Amino acid sequence: MINQIARRGLVLSLGLVTVFISAAANVHGAGNKPKRPPNVLFIPVDDLKPMLGCYGDDTIKTPNIDRLAKRGMVFLNNHCQQAVCGPSRASLMTGLYADTTRVYDLATKMRDMNPDILTLPQYFKQMGYETTGLGKTYDSRCVDKKLDEPSWSIPYSKGGANMIYAEGFEEPVYGFQNPETKKRNLAASKLYQQEKKKEGGRSEKEIIKSSPGARPAYECCDVPDDAYYDGARTAGAMKLLEKLAAADKPFFLSMGYQKPHLPFVAPKKYWDLYDPKKIELAEYIKMPADAPSIGYQPGWELRGMYSDVPADDNLPEEYQRTLIHGYMACVSYIDAQVGRLLDQLDELGIADNTIICLWGDHGWHLGDHNMWCKHSNFEQGTHSPLIVAAPWSKTKGKTTAAPSEFVDVFPTLCDLSGLEIPSHLPGKSLVPLMDGKAGKVKDFAFSQYPRTPSGKVYMGYTLRDERYRYIAWYKVEDEQAYKNEKRDFGMQAEPAFIELYDYEKDPLETQSLAGNPEQAGRIAAYEKALKQKIAEIAACKVSSN
Repeated sequence: MINQIARRGLVLSLGLVTVFISAAANVHGAGNKPKRPPNVLFIPVDDLKPMLGCYGDDTIKTPNIDRLAKRGMVFLNNHCQQAVCGPSRASLMTGLYADTTRVYDLATKMRDMNPDILTLPQYFKQMGYETTGLGKTYDSRCVDKKLDEPSWSIPYSKGGANMIYAEGFEEPVYGFQNPETKKRNLAASKLYQQEKKKEGGRSEKEIIKSSPGARPAYECCDVPDDAYYDGARTAGAMKLLEKLAAADKPFFLSMGYQKPHLPFVAPKKYWDLYDPKKIELAEYIKMPADAPSIGYQPGWELRGMYSDVPADDNLPEEYQRTLIHGYMACVSYIDAQVGRLLDQLDELGIADNTIICLWGDHGWHLGDHNMWCKHSNFEQGTHSPLIVAAPWSKTKGKTTAAPSEFVDVFPTLCDLSGLEIPSHLPGKSLVPLMDGKAGKVKDFAFSQYPRTPSGKVYMGYTLRDERYRYIAWYKVEDEQAYKNEKRDFGMQAEPAFIELYDYEKDPLETQSLAGNPEQAGRIAAYEKALKQKIAEIAACKVSSN
């Protein structure tokens, strides 16, 4: 056993030397790479939709994210693998689709399903990088209490010294700094703890919904940035960057932001950037014509987890404007934090040797189709921002409408860093797009979402190419196996429902074309491609071992 361990240590040491020599020799990627292996600054942003200036949408003021975009490439047609944080993040961080990770919800732990799974920061750690992070990278409900311990060479920070709050401010309560809201939230939490001890006690949702002001969906307080979680973490990340930059190893640092996730909490100065009277509501608030009802979701998260939300099927217009206003304020707040990170890289003199990857874990519905939050296979659910900046890239400030997806992030960062891409990864490196050497690296992005109408289980799959979206809902055969997190739950051979949307002619998804006889050939081609993709994913492994 001792000899085996010694041999493994020697192999690893030799491997690290080879990796560093490879990186220094500019084996992968384009341009004039630095001699030292590049650092990676990873910036996950919760619930960030591509409502950004660099995506051609000037509704929200995002000068710093747009500044980052000028350093790299913007992937205009990028999509998540499942439009909810736990599964999406498990997929991106492992480079695997949800049908391989088997994380479809917010309760399944990634390594319970896949003990040998390899993650992106874990691989960089094996290759000699210092890896660590703050904030939200994985969803905490889908990993261990140390936020996936195998991923980090320096323990991931959940708080403590890396949370530097503004002078005079204590830690927020559920994100809130308003004293009255904090008081009511703590009272509701105390009541819930009491109810948990009772047989048939009320659920947390029931208590919150019956406690006015305990958990509002938004907050506007005149406080400094660092009074809230994301500002305090940014201050901590800037200190951490100083330490990492002074060390001998290259680093992989993940600075994960919570906003614009609900509740929409941001300092007043970001709310003041926008005139609420000029905020526009969603243009199309109906479900698409000829679409199956299974694709709809009524905003469960907003309506079930927050107090004071009107019970109306159609939220009052004034309340909708307030929600959109809050979302916009939060995005601008996070944009300011990104600016602080960029400034710190420049100040430390490491910007020219640091790859930056900013992404939002999925899209977000802001009233379109009368839907709020994520949890769908529609465009506003899966469409997710991805910006990758490598200082030596030849295509700085460029955009691409070629399809991309989050399983491509793992191989792309390996390629840019001069690391061998693990052979089991199904995604494609996006470096050929960044080099300007390819028009596209894949024909479509693939996403999925499960639904359980009336207790029946369906898996909805969607393909998105440059123009169309095809969605197919398959009935799960062994529903008990699915509910018990078994891998082989099976699906019926043919979809129960299908949808087709043409974004060139119908960008708002007002009508599904699946029933149009003129689309029969196109639908048949998509169905064939989808079945082939599902079969390919079924053959995927969780690591190269």
